[in-house]
Amino acid sequence: MSRAVVYETYGGPEVLEVREVPEPHAGPGQVRIRVRAAGLNPMDGVFSSQPEFAARFGLTVPSGFGYDFAGVVDEAGTGATGFAVGDRVYGGAMARAVADFVVIDTPAETLWHTPEGIGDEVASTLPVAGRTAAAALAAIGLRSGDTVLIGGAAGGVGVFAVQLARLAGATVIGTASEGTFGFLRQLGAEPVTYGPGLEDRVKALAIGGVHAAADLFGTETAQAALALGVPPDRITTIAVGPNPPRGVRATRGGADGTPADLERLTTGIRTGDITVPIAATFPIEQIRDAVALQAGRHVHGKIVITL
Repeated sequence: MSRAVVYETYGGPEVLEVREVPEPHAGPGQVRIRVRAAGLNPMDGVFSSQPEFAARFGLTVPSGFGYDFAGVVDEAGTGATGFAVGDRVYGGAMARAVADFVVIDTPAETLWHTPEGIGDEVASTLPVAGRTAAAALAAIGLRSGDTVLIGGAAGGVGVFAVQLARLAGATVIGTASEGTFGFLRQLGAEPVTYGPGLEDRVKALAIGGVHAAADLFGTETAQAALALGVPPDRITTIAVGPNPPRGVRATRGGADGTPADLERLTTGIRTGDITVPIAATFPIEQIRDAVALQAGRHVHGKIVITL
């Protein structure tokens, strides 16, 4: 037997349970990963609490939980390609990641080798948040010399977007709560409080104007950017959120990311140009506490489950 987080009804963190389940094994063309860490994303809790949203992704109850994971290949089925027993890997498995084992088909589009020098906890934060950040910046055609407004800059996606934008030569203004201002300045962003009056506060900071914007939570940042004269095609929102303003680009999150984006991220991490702030780690037995913290939307960085 092995452990997995499952839920049989929709609701808050209280519906999540750590259960013993039959141990899965790699079949033909598959590899099994012994999971060591699973990075949480806000969408994980949305899937387990909102049946209409879950259905859009083909999810029904009963269900497993989580997407991002990192660990080591410990079984390879006949005909499996690209990975071998002993390989350190990270990747994504929809509604299956927070478990002792994950089985993945090969060739794999959502499984990558973990580079030397990157630990499992860090690797488990990259698939969704890292790719989403890169895709958002690509959607707005970010260029060196731009001033970019990033909404939700201190969140799990925002910490990557801020650093990637800075590496691209952009000046970054990031919306956040005042408690995160010091944190964001360390990442290279100029922080600004979100909420009513955002447009005026940004205008006071961006003497030369704002050229592009990425709204990583809701549409407030996108609306402010439009009011500041940013062209709609240089503004993006995350498509899983509320309907974006007319003409604004919608990014599909990590689905629009590429393997090259992950390579750029991992290279930056290894060279020290990108840091991965891990706000908290929890053992799998404390999954409810971890998801409750994630749902509060006041986390500086990423939350990781360890197994």
